[in-house]
Amino acid sequence: MNSDQMKGKWNQLKGEAKKQWGNLTDDDLLRIEGNRDKFVGVLQERYGKAKEDAEREVDTWNNQHKLW
Repeated sequence: MNSDQMKGKWNQLKGEAKKQWGNLTDDDLLRIEGNRDKFVGVLQERYGKAKEDAEREVDTWNNQHKLW
């Protein structure tokens, strides 16, 4: 998947991410830009999660939505 396709897919999935993690702001979603590592970092910030826990949640979410 090229970067334009990934950005398009991320724009479609932002709502799904916000449903699952209600503390994410629109600014957070813009900052993440569909990047897995940024996503993990934002979850750590917003929810005080350990990196491993945030990675596991993002990977589980991704397995359902196939962004990366």
